[in-house]
Amino acid sequence: MKENEIRQEAEQVLLHTYNRYSLVLDRGEGVYLYDVEGKKYLDFAAGIAVQALGYHYPGYDEALKAQIDKLMHISNLYYSVPMEEAARKLVKVSGMSRVFFTNSGTEAIEGALKAARRYSYNKYGEGRSEIIAMKHSFHGRSMGALSVTGNEKYQIPFRPLVGGVRFALYNDLESVKAQINEKTCAIILETIQGEGGIYPADPEFLQGIRTLCDEQDLIMILDEIQCGMGRTGHLFAWQGYGVEPDIMTSAKALGCGVPVGAFLLNERAAASSLGPGDHGTTYGGNPFVCAAAAAVLDLFERDGIVEHVGEISVYLEERLDQLAEKFPCISCRRGRGLMQGLVIQGRPVGEIVVKSLAEGLIVITAGSDVLRLVPPLIIEREHVDEMVEKLSRALET
Repeated sequence: MKENEIRQEAEQVLLHTYNRYSLVLDRGEGVYLYDVEGKKYLDFAAGIAVQALGYHYPGYDEALKAQIDKLMHISNLYYSVPMEEAARKLVKVSGMSRVFFTNSGTEAIEGALKAARRYSYNKYGEGRSEIIAMKHSFHGRSMGALSVTGNEKYQIPFRPLVGGVRFALYNDLESVKAQINEKTCAIILETIQGEGGIYPADPEFLQGIRTLCDEQDLIMILDEIQCGMGRTGHLFAWQGYGVEPDIMTSAKALGCGVPVGAFLLNERAAASSLGPGDHGTTYGGNPFVCAAAAAVLDLFERDGIVEHVGEISVYLEERLDQLAEKFPCISCRRGRGLMQGLVIQGRPVGEIVVKSLAEGLIVITAGSDVLRLVPPLIIEREHVDEMVEKLSRALET
């Protein structure tokens, strides 16, 4: 079938919850994608920050193929070697104490919220269950995750949502303090806001929230689903801030294409929160997805992926700053590491995405006016230069 025929057939059978671009992708290699007609695209979206190792990275495919030949699923009624390996490695690199594997980032958020409320219930009984979240945040589209997503555009059609949520301003500690009361049990935020427009947390803000949680025995939840797994030059973005969460969520690049997420708890949260019967999942943490997560963690360590991000991101920031100086429609750049955003003024950011596709470059948006660049973590200087060349042509037209 030709590209146009595939699109038409897909629209007849898929629920229209995405306004997809006309692209019909067929395969990938390294940091490039190819459509069904053979056109090559430089990928600076990485499946929305998922494909940290690009496509067919040496050692990744082999690990998954080997696990398929052994065992894919057994349920959580039993142990498996890949589950133990992935959990042990994740605990080691994060410094947390316990892991619960999920199928997605949204499910990781759901579990984190339940763990926070269970912690408070175990220690204080009923009535201390409110959660403070941030405006302009994004944590997912299930009912619980949507309830702590600070954007009415996503929420209004699905109200009433899960109650007991208050919203504060990101990077405004006084705003957070104003929302705390005797019913508060947790504060949840992204270490770097992604969908809201690529806003890194101020160090003083994160440190201030950590202090508030320590003083009032609140659970601090950090959403690392997009900004984690090496994207900022630290395996987890919070590791660059000198704070530690009580619970953190991970997904996206944790499996590098395989749908796996996790929420992790420190010893304090784990010891007094979820117990047998409180939470569960049929598929979460099965041997196949855990083999992927374990392989990703091994490959990150073997090949110095995080260190590479720290080096290449300096060059990426330099080239993006040059673009901002050249094109008046770019008002500023913000972000950390390989999670960058260009703020666009005076023209629709979606138009630039479409023009970039025509140039053979895949980029995406964040919020209403930000061009988001979240490429595979394995990009080199020549890929940055190629991106700048293609994006410049898109901006000029």
